Amino acid sequence: MDIQFILDGCIANNRKAQELLYRQYYEYAMVIALRYSRDDADAADIVSEAFVKVFKSIRSFDPSKAAFKTWLKRIVINEGLDHFKARSRFGSEIELELETTPAPNINNAAIEQLNAKELMTIIQQLPPATHAVFVLYAVDGYNHREIAEHLQISEGTSKWHLSEARKTLQEKLKTLKN
Repeated sequence: MDIQFILDGCIANNRKAQELLYRQYYEYAMVIALRYSRDDADAADIVSEAFVKVFKSIRSFDPSKAAFKTWLKRIVINEGLDHFKARSRFGSEIELELETTPAPNINNAAIEQLNAKELMTIIQQLPPATHAVFVLYAVDGYNHREIAEHLQISEGTSKWHLSEARKTLQEKLKTLKN
């Protein structure tokens, strides 16, 4: 079914159109939400809240600026970040500066032996702030300035969290290898 037809139905507050949109993009949104959650239940909460925001602000969607999937992705990421902020206190963290030591190398052979679900499980075990920074940087491609703005931390703190994520992931991958 044509996405514009579904979106027009959602703008008209048609419940069937909203259900169609939800069903069509639920899996896509869940994949994104899982990056920002500790488990499937948290991810489902993120997706639910994201779709509430989609339906409330559907009139502001402008297809000339971005594709619907891009717009939805941004909403899910922002909802995931809101979820992180609710779980942890980014603002109360001490400002940290990145040490000058090089970031640890991650063994690609160890990563290649893991399936995506196993790797996501390891990432989800990171502390909340470190998890958020790692996902934003390594998965979604944000730079440290953007991460700092989103999470209301300094760029140095963002870099420190990324370094910590790399160290932790390297340690976990080493234990899996042995």
